[in-house]
Amino acid sequence: MGLTKYKLGELIELVLKTNSELRYGPDDVRGMTITKEIIPTKADVTGTDLSKFLVVSPGEFIYNPRTHGKRIGFGYNNTGDTFIISWNNIAFKVKASMKDVVLADYLFLHFKRDEWDREACFQSWGSSTEVFSWETLCDMEVDLPPLPIQQKYVDIYNAMLTNQQSYERGLEDLKLSFEALIDEYKNKSNKKIVGSILKEIDCRNTDGSITDVQGINITKQFMPSVANTYDVNLTKYKLVRKGQFAFSGMQTGRDECIRIALYNKEDPIIISPAYTVLEVKDDSVLSEYVMMWFSRKEVDRLGWFMSDGSIRTNLDMDRFFEIEIPVPDLNVQKAIVEIYNAYNVRKEINEKLKAQIKDICPILIKGSIEEARKTKEA
Repeated sequence: MGLTKYKLGELIELVLKTNSELRYGPDDVRGMTITKEIIPTKADVTGTDLSKFLVVSPGEFIYNPRTHGKRIGFGYNNTGDTFIISWNNIAFKVKASMKDVVLADYLFLHFKRDEWDREACFQSWGSSTEVFSWETLCDMEVDLPPLPIQQKYVDIYNAMLTNQQSYERGLEDLKLSFEALIDEYKNKSNKKIVGSILKEIDCRNTDGSITDVQGINITKQFMPSVANTYDVNLTKYKLVRKGQFAFSGMQTGRDECIRIALYNKEDPIIISPAYTVLEVKDDSVLSEYVMMWFSRKEVDRLGWFMSDGSIRTNLDMDRFFEIEIPVPDLNVQKAIVEIYNAYNVRKEINEKLKAQIKDICPILIKGSIEEARKTKEA
């Protein structure tokens, strides 16, 4: 057998079971992302009537009919757990009569491709809010290879997914160890105010030799400036060298984030005069340790609390310098920084693994279709 074309409506049906007996509570509410992941809901469901929420069992799909730009919020319950979703989302499953025709796991590979997102968004309709309806989904077509070929490519995907999930569990264990170490020394180390650790540096690009203009984002990373610097006098811009920080107190309260980044490259850059450049005063404190501390959410919350009451909710320099951080022995700082750096390296690897899994879906679908065609020709 080769390929067989189906309308999705021939293969799938709505899931209509509701949480009418309130068997599932607020901790069981899930949502979905445009990267096709199922996550705990971000909505506050306190006091919400959960009896109308849809019950989603293993092997079933969910999606948000309200489109988000160029992607559809979508998920597949490939766990062993049952959960609930808001009644204004849609849940569906493979028809019992079609389980010898299509694997739910294979269908998920089909949905997880950018090509499907583009087609779904193209088929969406509406004015202020575009809607991708159930009827539109059912009207879409899919080419299906025989079940053994589907299973072969699903197995490849699942092997990659298992590897990534195993790596992620190890990453979480490392994070827990790191957090435990931080908490231990947070309570028994002497605290110092930032003003006693960091000092302001004001070196300008007076000769105009540096043209690499950068800024910092809310993830505390340097990035190329988005500002138009055409015809701008760059000699007034500030130099940032390796081991120095860039800080901006603007909109700290609004973003609930202290905008600070540590520059770790060899070639200097320049930043807007609106930023403050800082560096450690002496060798008793590692710049990497300071940056690690400002990467913690609890410090961002403190910055939000300390920001002023203006519309911009800025964190002024004098208030920033009042923030206290625990400063353990230098050897302990080094140990904490090493674990923190190891965690970040592994986190980057994990994100690459997740990206590879996403990118492999169209390749697997294409491979399965080509194999089915060759099988038919043979």
